[in-house]
Amino acid sequence: MLVLRHAKSAWPEGVPDRDRPLGPRGLRDAPAVGRFLAGAGGLPDLVLCSPARRARGTWELAAAELDRAVPTRHDPRLYGADGPELLDVLRGVPDQVGTLLLVGHNPGLEDLVLLLASGAAGADEDLLDRVRTKFPTSAVAVLTWSGTWAGLRPGAALLTDLAIPRGVRDPS
Repeated sequence: MLVLRHAKSAWPEGVPDRDRPLGPRGLRDAPAVGRFLAGAGGLPDLVLCSPARRARGTWELAAAELDRAVPTRHDPRLYGADGPELLDVLRGVPDQVGTLLLVGHNPGLEDLVLLLASGAAGADEDLLDRVRTKFPTSAVAVLTWSGTWAGLRPGAALLTDLAIPRGVRDPS
């Protein structure tokens, strides 16, 4: 499973939180997320994405960097969800989905990663400490476990990677 926090958003005055667009850094970083995913050697079978504009924009720009389309569902339960609520969403993923990409928001995503990976046998405490310190925009957490989606429980997953893809800033 891959857990992606949306890229950096803008804060335009008078725009509701759900409608906030990506900011300049987010517009640079989101394609870098796609390049990271393409280079990681395995695309997701399904994307569950928050319907918030910044999350949708992150995935659209990342997906444009991939060599094939990935089925995507915009799930309103992801907007504003905490870790246990996100875990409930994951438990409903069909078992034929091998790799899922979850695109959403903090603090819920950070809570989910820590809920799933803290206390797991063989946990990489350095990676967990990085998540505890900061799960920044455009961060991608990679988690593995054996079992079904319905059987996913706290402490059952290993956090195997934490990447923070960044786009190159135009020097002009």
